[in-house]
Amino acid sequence: MIPTAAFGTHSLRSCAFSRVFQLYRRPWMRQPGFPAATRDVHVDYPPIIPTLTTSYVHGTSSTSLLHMTVAEALQRSVERWPDREAMVFLQDGVRKTFAQFQHDVDQAAAGLLALGLKKGDRLGMWGPNTYEWILFQFATAKAGIILVAVNPAYQLQEIEFAVRKVGCKAIVCPTQFKTQKYCDMLRKICPEIEKCSPGDLKSASLPELRSVIVLDSRQPGMLHFEDVMQAGSSQHMQQLQDLQKMISFDDPINIQFTSGTTGAPKGATLSHHNIINNSYFVGRRVGYTWRPHPRVCVPVPLYHCFGSVGAGMCMAVHGISVIFPSAGYDGKANLAAMESERCTFIYGTPTMYIDMLNQPDLAKYDLSSVETGIVAGAPCPQELVKKVISQLGVKEITVGYGTTENSPVTFLASPLDNMERKSETVGYIGEHLEAKIVDPATGIVVPLGTPGEVLIRGYCVMLEYWGDAAKTDECITKDRWYKTGDIGTIDAYGYCRIEGRIKDMIIRGGENIYPAEIEQFLHKYPKIKEAQVVGVKDERMGEELCACIKLVDGVDCTAEEIKAYCKGQISHFKIPRYILFVTSYPLTVTGKIQKNKLRDQAEKELHLKEGK
Repeated sequence: MIPTAAFGTHSLRSCAFSRVFQLYRRPWMRQPGFPAATRDVHVDYPPIIPTLTTSYVHGTSSTSLLHMTVAEALQRSVERWPDREAMVFLQDGVRKTFAQFQHDVDQAAAGLLALGLKKGDRLGMWGPNTYEWILFQFATAKAGIILVAVNPAYQLQEIEFAVRKVGCKAIVCPTQFKTQKYCDMLRKICPEIEKCSPGDLKSASLPELRSVIVLDSRQPGMLHFEDVMQAGSSQHMQQLQDLQKMISFDDPINIQFTSGTTGAPKGATLSHHNIINNSYFVGRRVGYTWRPHPRVCVPVPLYHCFGSVGAGMCMAVHGISVIFPSAGYDGKANLAAMESERCTFIYGTPTMYIDMLNQPDLAKYDLSSVETGIVAGAPCPQELVKKVISQLGVKEITVGYGTTENSPVTFLASPLDNMERKSETVGYIGEHLEAKIVDPATGIVVPLGTPGEVLIRGYCVMLEYWGDAAKTDECITKDRWYKTGDIGTIDAYGYCRIEGRIKDMIIRGGENIYPAEIEQFLHKYPKIKEAQVVGVKDERMGEELCACIKLVDGVDCTAEEIKAYCKGQISHFKIPRYILFVTSYPLTVTGKIQKNKLRDQAEKELHLKEGK
């Protein structure tokens, strides 16, 4: 008998389910005497058999890995859908078909070769979501140049560190965006720019940097975007074509600086193979292979894997159309884009969905075309998933989990999973990937349902942290397991629950407490818009719980009211001792909450209160 707890009633669509099950059935299921328990889960369809006996899972699939480069993937989609809209940048009024985009990519790639960039050189892309960002993403890939995705919020010290660390030969950026004055910062780091010939920079601070390419106004000592687009001759076009035979799908093609909250940023180095296959299998999971012409609203930043792989690479691999509402995040622009462009998908971090749900005029937008989407990039509260379904009407929303170092997605739900699976887990293991949950102290695999560190192995694991063998060896074991630093559990079906970061775990009087569990509970209270729990120093207990709460607009609430709500509902030692009401959280540019900074802010505020 098939356990019905594994799926929702909406996925039991009689004959449709029967077809899925028949396709899912494998020969061993029909062999008498074959052991019922295994260590793999067949993931062509959502797992419906509880086969796992320990916290190790291997996602087997009837679909092979792809063995192609980024340029080859784009070429296939161009040949299949030349006149289909590939991308729309609404703020700048840019629309490109696949054929038009391919033409621009070839021109830009030939232009980069004309500037003297060679296979293996690094080009830094520093700026918000614009057409030029995605154009250079594919132009560099075709020319064998490694794209360095630079956080658009980086300040002087950070940009200097990143560019020097990977040895960028060129940087592409706008003059400025909002308060970020990119060219002014580069002039401060490299004063030689003012007097150099464009493309011939020789800087003491950044010795490998030769060219700065500006996307808007012309600047002394810098090349303009149009210069690059016009630089490539027929000779460079031929050079570009010849180069395709020299580019391997195992070559590094992308360096993503992790948005780490402690220490210097590390350059996760990804290959064609990493990101092509991740986008391919993510697309298969959410239905890009069978849904008619998906149109995806993309508010997430391109500098992050969610944008560059989830949007850019999925566009090339699956032929989807990607819609960028604005250069910088704008919740109202997202809603307007979904309505005007009849988007069928939406991407976002939990914070972005919270922002959209709290737009005062949400009800006026027609979002009926939006069928599904992905929530990823940070832990997603259960109540948020339910609100996305009930208030935004995104019935088939999925929650995903991954890390930049894993290209990025490793676990992802099915659009047809039931509400429990959608809201309480991050889905099941990806195709051709392995995961195990281990005791962080011993490295031993823990029993099913027991919390431990999540480790990942497979095609998705990055090549290295660029130029940092020591840091690479810290997180990738000799047998190629990547240590995520996240605490999670796996159930018998292979679905994963993420409890939080090891470093965010709170130890109160010797009791290990995972903030995510308390945050999930607090999100159920109607007056609470968002809740984050951190551990603050305490002389007696070591750490005490502090809940930093954002209230729904226009409501009043007291700390006593919150504690009364918790009493009798969760264990007494999990009830926050301190309640702080806040209006914002410190965020990374990708919308992740910086808990170390939030903890510092909370401790300062509590210290001030106690001092009064």
